[in-house]
Amino acid sequence: MTIYETERLVVRDWTLEPDDLARVFDTYSRPEVVRFLGAPIFPLREPADAAETVRRWHARNATFGAGYGIWAAQRREDGLVVGTVMLKPLPGRDETKLTDDIEVGWHLHPDSWGHGYATEAARGAVERGFAAGVPEIYAVVAPGNEASMAVARRVGMTSVGRRTDWYGGEELETFRLSRP
Repeated sequence: MTIYETERLVVRDWTLEPDDLARVFDTYSRPEVVRFLGAPIFPLREPADAAETVRRWHARNATFGAGYGIWAAQRREDGLVVGTVMLKPLPGRDETKLTDDIEVGWHLHPDSWGHGYATEAARGAVERGFAAGVPEIYAVVAPGNEASMAVARRVGMTSVGRRTDWYGGEELETFRLSRP
């Protein structure tokens, strides 16, 4: 199902189809992709882990509520999935509870780095959030992840320094953009 579209991308739900699962595994098994994610499920170790990851995303999407999710960003020109984009409630210090703060995020396959896809997908997600009435959107980035901090700035977000409000109290570089 298509969630939204940009000039070069179609953002849609991840599926359990073989091509999607292969791309999830190829992306999230790479140390250069997962090194800043801080999630214990990464890196993926076996191709079968991709299906479990997509099922986990589907379950999480169901808890986020309408308008939010973790989605595949696919190039229009050839159908290649460049990575993941998300617009979702941030988990709090107690990671079992979601906050009212909304996060935009992105994880791209290395073959799609440097083409502006993360910025384009994130802008589309931010526009979607603002159109739904979200007053402000955050991006949280692991310290040292200069590429993701640059994407947040290109999206128009402003750094508000390091915060520990989310993801179990992990110290994260925080960027914010308020609805115009």
